[in-house]
Parts: sequence; structure tokens; C-alpha cells
Amino acid sequence: MSLSIRFLGTAAARPTVERNVSSLALVREGETMLFDCGEGTQRQMMRYGVGFTFADLFVTHWHADHFLGMLGLMRTLVLQDRTEPVRLWGPRGAERMVKRMDGLGLEKLGFPLEVRELAPGDEIPRKDYRIRAFELNHRGAPSLGYAIVEDERRGRFNPELAKELGIPEGPLWGRIHKGEAITLDSGQVIEPHVLVGPTRPGRLVAITGDTRPGDATVEAARGADLLVHEATFADEEAQRAVDTGHSTAREAAMVADRAGVKRLALTHLSARYTRDTGDLEREAREVFRATTVARDGMEIEVPYEGEAGAAAT
Repeated sequence: MSLSIRFLGTAAARPTVERNVSSLALVREGETMLFDCGEGTQRQMMRYGVGFTFADLFVTHWHADHFLGMLGLMRTLVLQDRTEPVRLWGPRGAERMVKRMDGLGLEKLGFPLEVRELAPGDEIPRKDYRIRAFELNHRGAPSLGYAIVEDERRGRFNPELAKELGIPEGPLWGRIHKGEAITLDSGQVIEPHVLVGPTRPGRLVAITGDTRPGDATVEAARGADLLVHEATFADEEAQRAVDTGHSTAREAAMVADRAGVKRLALTHLSARYTRDTGDLEREAREVFRATTVARDGMEIEVPYEGEAGAAAT
């Protein structure tokens, strides 16, 4: 089952020639979810092959560079004659923000826009996975990160042994793989553990918006296959990061190291690093080697544990 992240905008605060402002798409088995929607996001979606069939848009906080592209995106959906609902998720203030945008055209939408406000710890259950909101620490705004947490998977089924035991291929295989004991015509009872291995972990992806490094992120990302963390500044601007509620690349790497994640992707880069990210990469990798500095259009595939994953493209 495929799971990937496509970075649509990796700049902080304002776009540059090389980078648009914050947005990314998570695609899981054909289902697309957007996280943040800075100005110009809809054009980035077209540029990088992300379809407009998404149903969920998650906003981390209500600073303009993280949501200003919503209005244009919604208008495009209207022009495409969309009728399916869009679910907008965000921290406190989501309903107020949408009301403020009504006068700019949102009241003419041809589809339902369902607005849901979340608090840290809230979970959105889905088939085979859930989305969990966690607290971030960013100056001047209620802020949330989001963890996509897959359920455990069934253990591997042993078809060769099943054949040796005389179990015919078909419905009986499915029943025992689902954890049901079966009785053969001979009267022999086959318990599931005979043919099915231990359960296997699902994947975990944690995504932050703007934030200082924090314990809540460490806990939400514990053992994650991928952590996407902001890295607005390098060490030279460490005090500015504190003053503005952001993180340095080194601090993001420290979060990744504490959480024991498998991979770290840095985004939300200050304009001073838009072309040369060498300092960010070097400082982060001094702490956490498996670090990638994201760029617009980059795709990262997230494999299951023990499976080889494709390199970032």
C-alpha cells in the first residue's frame, strides 16, 4: 500500500523564485490529504501532478502564509463543478476564519465546506488509520501538528504450510488469516498462529507547522517512519528562532533524534537559504544523519518497516 509525501511549498513566510510558501500533499493508496495551503498552492498542485480530488485540508495555524491559498483553491473547485464536500480541519479559529472569507467568494461554493476545529489529542478515525492532532508551540497562534497513524497489519500468511496441512486454497485461507480457527473435514482444528505470523506495525508520519522544538512533537513522532519538521533558520539565527517561535535545523534534528524517527525532512526555510541549503543540511546531519532538506516538488515515499523505500525525487 503506497504512502508518499509531495512537497508543494517549502518556503517560510513569503515565496521565492525557487520555493512557494507552505503546503504539502500526503497520498495514501490513492487518497490525497492537503496540509496547509499557502498562496499559490493550487498552481503547485497542477505543476507537480497532485489532483484536486482531495477531501481533507488540514491547516496547522492561522497565519496567512499557511492558509491564504484556500480561497483560490476553492474557487477553482467551483469552476470544476465539484459537488463532493471538502472537510477543513484546523485549530481554534477555523470557523471564524472561514466567516471572514465569506465576502471574498466562499459563500458561492457549489459544494459543502465542512469546518471542524480540533484540539491537541483529538483523533480522526479512518479505515485502517487515524489522524491525531498534537500541540505545537508557535508565537501568536494556536497551532497543531498532525500524525498519520496506521493500524497494525495482519501477520504474514504461510501458503506453503497451508497446502502441506491439506487446507484448500480459498475461503478457509481468508478465514484463518483474519484470526479465525478452522476445522478440517478430518476434524483437525487449525489455530491461526499456526499459519499466520505476528502482527506487523503500520506506518507513522508526523507533520509540524511552525513551531519551537517541543516534547509534544517528540511524543507524537515517537518511532515515526517520517517526521516533517520546520527548520526556518540555521545556527546563526538561533536567537531569532526563539524570538519568532520557530526552529533551527539543528533543533529539528534534535527532535528527530529524541523521537527515534527513521527519517527527517526539513521544510519552511527562510528566504536566505532558498538556493543554498548547505548550512541547514550540515547542522542537522551533525545530530541526525537521516535528514533531507525538502525542495518544492520533492516526493518522499514511506515504505513499511523492513521494506526498501525509494529515494526522494
